[in-house]
Amino acid sequence: MSEEKIFMRVEEVAETLGISKSHAYKIVHQLNKEMAQMGYITVSGRVNRKYFMKKLCYSENETGG
Repeated sequence: MSEEKIFMRVEEVAETLGISKSHAYKIVHQLNKEMAQMGYITVSGRVNRKYFMKKLCYSENETGG
C-alpha cells in the first residue's frame, strides 16, 4: 500500500498553495461540495488528494513557470 495518504488536511492544502488556513478551508469546502454533488462521500476538513490535484492543475512532477 502506498505511503501517500488519500486525503489532504486543510493545513497541507494551505501549505501546498501558500495560502492561509481560512482560505484553504473555503477551497476544501468547495471541492467537497463538488464531489458530494457527483455522489462521492466526503470527509469534513479533508479533501481527496487526486481530486485536489486535478482541479488545481497541479502535478508534483511539474517545475512550474
